[in-house]
Amino acid sequence: MSGPGAGKIRLWNAKVYIHQKGKSGARVMHIDVEHPSLNKIILPKEVTYASGKKEGFFVGLKKEMIKRAERYVRKR
Repeated sequence: MSGPGAGKIRLWNAKVYIHQKGKSGARVMHIDVEHPSLNKIILPKEVTYASGKKEGFFVGLKKEMIKRAERYVRKR
């Protein structure tokens, strides 16, 4: 399901960019999703995966990331 729904927490002011290769230090074209809360779940340099879905994409979390995400949600 896309859009708002039960169990979904919106990250206000999240910034999303298509980052072009060769600009601002990018070695390859990629998508940046920036929000301070995301670094509480996915630490810098950690690797995860993404999969396309209708109207966007899904970012999968590994076990340690899920634990951090659960702690983050409980604090809200």
